[in-house]
Amino acid sequence: VGHATDSTGIKDGWMGLDCGPESNDLFAKAVKDSKQILWNGPAGVFEMTKFEKGTKSLMDAVVAATANGTISIIGGGDTATCCKKYDTEDKVSHVSTGGGASLELLEGKVLPGVAALASK
Repeated sequence: VGHATDSTGIKDGWMGLDCGPESNDLFAKAVKDSKQILWNGPAGVFEMTKFEKGTKSLMDAVVAATANGTISIIGGGDTATCCKKYDTEDKVSHVSTGGGASLELLEGKVLPGVAALASK
């Protein structure tokens, strides 16, 4: 296991499996300064304890922000699974497994399932 920074990048043949302390601090500040949060996708391979620090740190920041009145929407199956793993489903505003579809809806795209229901 190694580490990378913006200046060094990730070495050829290696994978980025988690984010480090500097990224965690940047994410926490962005979350703290937000009035609304839409989170889609974990910050690391949270299923493996060794690589969950970024995701857990981000979840802690989102939970704290929500407790202070920020609206937090967790979207996508993997991110919803993070909520379940860390027992935070009732500590954020909303949890949905509709990640990609939610993002497409916010982009203004027509969702095929919604279109089919709307035409009936």
